[in-house]
Amino acid sequence: MADYFGIIGLLLILAGWLYELAQSLKRKKSGVPLSFALLYGAGSILLTYHSFLLNDFVFIVLNAAAAIVAAINVFLSLAGKSR
Repeated sequence: MADYFGIIGLLLILAGWLYELAQSLKRKKSGVPLSFALLYGAGSILLTYHSFLLNDFVFIVLNAAAAIVAAINVFLSLAGKSR
């Protein structure tokens, strides 16, 4: 039963991130500061590894997705500065 709550929570968080990411891609500009995206991305990578060591599927997916979203935000921030 607890797995269902974890999966539902994962899906809700991902939906929020994907919505915000879609808005950033439309604007071609990150909605978060570069420093935040870098710190968040680094933390997410470490948490993904930690979740992998614990063999926790929900948190592996959640933290890997967070790292990917952070990487896209870093790219958008840097691309916006080069214009």
